[in-house]
Amino acid sequence: MDLSKYGVLDKINMPEDVKKLNNNELKELCGEIRNFLIENVSKTGGHLAANLGIVEISVAVAKLFDMPADKVVYDVGHQCYVHKILTGRKNEMAHIRSLEGISGFLRPEESEYDVVVSGHASTSISSGIGLLRGETLMGRKNKVVCIIGDGAMTGGMAYEALNDAGQSKEPLIVIYNDNEMSIGKNVGALTRKMSHLRLKPSYFKIKKRCKAIAYKLPAGEKIVNGIRAVKDKFKQVVLKESIFEILGFDYLGPCDGNNIETVINTLSEAISKNKPVVVHFKTQKGKGYKPSEERPEKYHGVSPFDVDTGKALKYKNHNFSTAFGNQLCDLASKDKRICAITAAMTEGTGLIRFAEEYPERCFDVGIAEEHGVTMAAALAKTGMIPFFAIYATFLQRGYDQLIHDVSIAKLHVVFGVDRAGITGEDGETHHGTFDIPQLMTIPNMEILSPSSYDELDEAMKLAAYYFDGPVAVRYPRGVQKAYKENKFSLNPTIVREGKDVTIVTYGIMVNEAIKASEILAEKSIDTEIVKLNHLTGDFIPEIIKSLEKTKRLIVLEECFESGCIGNKILAELYKKNINLDFVRLLNIGGDYVKHGKAEQLYKMLSLDGESVAQIAENGVRNG
Repeated sequence: MDLSKYGVLDKINMPEDVKKLNNNELKELCGEIRNFLIENVSKTGGHLAANLGIVEISVAVAKLFDMPADKVVYDVGHQCYVHKILTGRKNEMAHIRSLEGISGFLRPEESEYDVVVSGHASTSISSGIGLLRGETLMGRKNKVVCIIGDGAMTGGMAYEALNDAGQSKEPLIVIYNDNEMSIGKNVGALTRKMSHLRLKPSYFKIKKRCKAIAYKLPAGEKIVNGIRAVKDKFKQVVLKESIFEILGFDYLGPCDGNNIETVINTLSEAISKNKPVVVHFKTQKGKGYKPSEERPEKYHGVSPFDVDTGKALKYKNHNFSTAFGNQLCDLASKDKRICAITAAMTEGTGLIRFAEEYPERCFDVGIAEEHGVTMAAALAKTGMIPFFAIYATFLQRGYDQLIHDVSIAKLHVVFGVDRAGITGEDGETHHGTFDIPQLMTIPNMEILSPSSYDELDEAMKLAAYYFDGPVAVRYPRGVQKAYKENKFSLNPTIVREGKDVTIVTYGIMVNEAIKASEILAEKSIDTEIVKLNHLTGDFIPEIIKSLEKTKRLIVLEECFESGCIGNKILAELYKKNINLDFVRLLNIGGDYVKHGKAEQLYKMLSLDGESVAQIAENGVRNG
């Protein structure tokens, strides 16, 4: 990419370069970064709106803090693009989220400026206070700043950390990037008036000047402390304490987070306090790009798009998430007990239509998965049939509640486990590769794995009315593939009959099994495909029946090796003393999967049809 058109940005390679700029140059840099982000993300896809909103904050942090000695922790991680641009990765943004490119989240192995792994929400303050305590114990004076927002303040973990950090007296700086996506506006005329005053850079100049004059007077320090005490009492009586002050933090704000001078002045004030402080910035999510400003939720995470129109280059209106939402609406139209829960992902989990048609039965709990699981259990206790639509990677956060609040009581909660399996460009923190090992360990939990939209409909009906305990219906990201049939039942489906090798699989991976069988057919190798639908059901007899013919087994799945379905199958075969000529378990292995397109990752992991066919052929010829 030609960076020469970006005058100031072209000269910025590391945070030290930002420190040399004056306020006018900083303002120009912020505008250029926005244009640079729009140009890049329109080609690569990624998280756009949040990064457009946080530009001034990230630039000010680069100017005021001495990274990497000072630790800067970004919450969620999808707000980190500007941070990456300013910390030596500007030229790599053209390949962000691609297989060999940089991650769309924070990865310590990628850069010393990425302090901790960041992909899930509400973790930054916990990391920050741990880092700061460590710095203190090691005798170092490095600063720690946490940048949280974009919904992460709805997560309970953030408040647990605030409660601990506030009483610690450690000088932790928490920047609250409030883009109004999850937290409501302040109310009250006086609050608005004071907020308006504090948005002005002149406020800080006058305050600083008055302090300097007071200190020159006899007993100046006592005068300053007295004024501060009166001001604090006034705030308590008239403005009321913020939750941050109750938890032990000094509080600055709300201030204009899209005014670079205001941001720098406010952060300088926070640094000077040398105590726990929350700086509250109001920002506009999607700032600088009109389509994103008007619909920031649509441009939260985007695929490549046309900059002029804002339209996706490859628009796919229907996918497994929308199929889930449509079927849930159909069920709800016939049964008033059906309700929906989402953890700040109404659009992502396909619940937009449900929220519009049944608002009284749709509950967005914010980024609070643990709370959502327990609330779902209580809803089920009343006789409702709750469907909790949640990404597989985020369901990990509710594991204790799945056991303690749902499973022990055998409560009828249905979990729509979206993005199960390899999800693509978001990488390690977002692949849904742990749901099978997790859910298989929970007593009373039933797991259904449909392979097409029609099978998803059927699975949801079974989940709602056949079972009376907890049920997980897992389905992949994106659209259905070549397999569009509906052969879903609680028994395994024989997709293809054959005599040479048995491929056992489930979910979207049936498509790779079919590709492999077609390749093998050209080589006169006959493949039998056994598709599992009910993963906690008794599918072993059907597999044994197939293996009696083929004597060769491949289990194909996109989950973690430990706790995979293949291990369960082999354990059962061992118990029954069944010996085979060839066995291969194909899964993601024992390590995390990097970011890249799903098709590339399948190939890398030998889960694609061609790789499976080659492995099967070797087994037949040499097994």
